[in-house]
Order: sequence, then C-alpha cells, then structure tokens
Amino acid sequence: MKAHDGMYIGGQWRPAAAAETIAVVNPADERIIAEVPAGVEEDVDAAVRAARAALPGWATTPPAARGWSLRVLHDELAARKEEITATLVAELGAPARFAAAVQTAAPIAALEAYAELAGTHPFEERIANSTVLLEPVGVVAAITPWNYPLSMIVSKVAPALAAGCTLVLKPAEDTPLTAQLFAECVDAAGLPAGVLNVVTGYGHAAGRALAAHPGVDHVSFTGSTEVGRRIGALAGGAVKSVSLELGGKSANVILPGADLPRAVAAGVGHVMANSGQTCYAWTRMLVQEDQYEEAVGLAREALCEYVVGDPAADATRVGPVVSAKQRERVRGYIAQGVAEGARLVAGGTEAPRATGYFVEPTLFADVTTDMTIAQEEIFGPVLGILRYEDEEDAVRIANDTVYGLHGGVWAATAQEAVAFARRMDTGRVDINGAAFNTLAPFGGYKQSGVGREMGAYGLREYLQTKSIQL
Repeated sequence: MKAHDGMYIGGQWRPAAAAETIAVVNPADERIIAEVPAGVEEDVDAAVRAARAALPGWATTPPAARGWSLRVLHDELAARKEEITATLVAELGAPARFAAAVQTAAPIAALEAYAELAGTHPFEERIANSTVLLEPVGVVAAITPWNYPLSMIVSKVAPALAAGCTLVLKPAEDTPLTAQLFAECVDAAGLPAGVLNVVTGYGHAAGRALAAHPGVDHVSFTGSTEVGRRIGALAGGAVKSVSLELGGKSANVILPGADLPRAVAAGVGHVMANSGQTCYAWTRMLVQEDQYEEAVGLAREALCEYVVGDPAADATRVGPVVSAKQRERVRGYIAQGVAEGARLVAGGTEAPRATGYFVEPTLFADVTTDMTIAQEEIFGPVLGILRYEDEEDAVRIANDTVYGLHGGVWAATAQEAVAFARRMDTGRVDINGAAFNTLAPFGGYKQSGVGREMGAYGLREYLQTKSIQL
C-alpha cells in the first residue's frame, strides 16, 4: 500500500497540523519504506471532535445495523488480506506464514464474530420493576501496540463499534501502515464519517494528548506496564474509565506425567512465535528436578527448527524484532542473564545476520526466580527454564511475578492440569496446548492490566449501565 501523508478524520484524509513525519523502517533490511505524519495536539483535537459529532447518530443506530456495518468491514479486510499480510511483513518483520495465519486471518475472523455479537448481545434487561440498559460509554481512545497491529486494532475497534461508541485510533509509531490500511477499509465499507478516526504519531505527543483529552470518555490501551500506569493516572485524574492490557511474564508448567517432548516443543514454539514479541508468551518453563536436564536437551533440539531469516521467505520461522531499540533491549537482557549466572544453552548476543534487527533465538537453563530474566518482560526470542521441587514449589514459582496475563499447564490428565490452573494468579491458562479462543475473555491479573478483551467480555468494556425504574 501507499502511505498516506494525512490523518483519517471525519471520513476524509486531512493534512496533518505539523510538518514532522515518522520514518517507517523495514526491520529486516533497515530501509525506510514510508513516512507518515507525526500527529500533534491539534490533530488529536480534530479527531476527537469528529468522533464526538458522530457519536449520537452511531449510538442510536440499532445494534443489528451496527453489526451489518462490521460485516461489510470484515469483507473489505478479507478482500485485501494479501496486502495486509505484505504490509505486516514489511513494517513489523513478521514471518510471512505467521503473518498470514495469525496476524491477518485471526483478527479478520474475530471481526466477523463481533459482527454477529452486535446483533445478538442483550443490551437491555428486565429486573423486577427496573429496565437495565447497556449504553455506549462514548468516545473511545484506542492506543494500540506494534507487535500485533491488526489484531490489537480489531480487539478494540470492533467491540467499541458494536457497542455504539465512536473512536480515535492512535497506532504504534513503528507499525502505522496497517492502521492506515484499516482506515481505507473502514472508508470503503461506508461507515459513517467520524465513527473511526486515525491519528498517527508518537506516544509521548499524540498518545498522551489523546488519553488526556476531555472529549474522550474511555481509554483502551495495550502496551507496557510502565506506560499503562501513566495512562491510568491521566484517566483517573479525569474520572474516565480505562481498559489496560499490559505486560506479561507467563509460566509454562510441566507437571510429572505430562507428555514432556510435546510440552517442551510447544513451549519453545510459543516463545519463538512473532520473534518473541508476544505479551502472553510462555517465557518461563517450569520443570520438576528429575526431568530437568531432559527438558533442557529437548528444548535445545526444538530450537534448531526455528530458522532465522528474511521474513518474506516461507522457510523463515523467526524474523527480526521491530526496531534497533528493541534489538538492543533484548540483547541487554541476554547479557544480564549470563552475568547473573544463568546457563546459556543456545543463542546469545551475537547478531545472526549482518543487516536487520535480528536476535538469535536464545535458551537459558539454571534460571532462578531472583534473576532479572525471570522477572522482567524481555519481549524477544528468549526462553528460560526453571526447576521446581514439587507442586507447591511450582505454584509458588509460577505466581512469583508482578504479572499475571497468561499461563500454560501440561499434565497427564486435564483434571490434574485444571486443578493446578485454578491456583495460578493469571487471567488465562491453556491446558495441554489448547487452542487460543478469540471468543473467551483475555486480560491480566496484577500488573498485567485492568479489564478484558475478546468476545462478550470485551464488548462490556465499552458499555455503561443505566437503570430505569417503572
């Protein structure tokens, strides 16, 4: 696609208020592929005003009609899926096969589910002599990250539109082209002007102005816990609601009796997907002492299958990380792991390719809970394996983190795994490699966030309750 040099506001591509631009860099070859406007407060204000003007009409549109609009939008995205995939490969560096299946097809399918939900969700309930109405919360600021550009846009925009809200979307500065392409599809689908507005820009400028804008009723943010705290403080000061999907340091617990080779291979794949840039990746693998060295050997073997290379090539399973800054962050964590005494089994800080923001898939053994790599979110292709003595010790280690976003449990029986999962302080747990369910709620405990996304629970984030007594 061709990058736009303006903002999508009020159903039109408008010139940006300032001349500054953001260079979009292909992380595989470090070349600039596009430039987009760096939005400022004036752009944000125009977008919020457009969303506010469109709100009364969209909020009173029957839910079934809103669902139909989402279905048309789904069809527009589906018709351009190859272009979306190519854009994700170019600006994010996602391997082509992964980009097509997970980064493109999955969010398009989720959008179709929200189109259905808009027409079936109960927006009104009778309780004795009261009628309870679920009404749109208003104008939504949707601030999305770079690691799953289309998925994160859909997870916010689709339920907000289904609820009757209008939005201003501020995509991450590293991956703005997918958001512009999404805006083109919104325009082609014929959604009313101002229902969705897109402002590109830096987080410290456009993102902050959007979160603090008095015309915004709800802020939905996905990103780091550090930034989430600041956004939560801004919203709290203005007494506006927020939903925050933040960091993770997820445990993958392999209990005695589980299929060890399968569990280890799946755990390695979970971390290596998207070059390790997944907030819910199982970056801490927990194995009982008597199986520990076997698990380390299996993980080393599994890691050999993850070929680093050009993300456009079909054989590539690990592409670059998104930016030079992210590459140095990940390398720093690897160096710190070595310095703190973890055993480097594979990978390291050496660049696997001369050009591009690549990080060697890395495996650590002898990781303990007091190490930095066991506690902080690395956001790269780095896996640490920890020992535990018994089930009580495994529970303690799994919960010994400020995060609580996602987890995995492997056991001989589903019942045994579920019993363990009930003791984990985390918002979602996969049992024996169960498939990711886009209709089930997703979100975190502790510092992994506030609120939920996906399915009916995601829709509720954009609704407020009114009770009428008769």
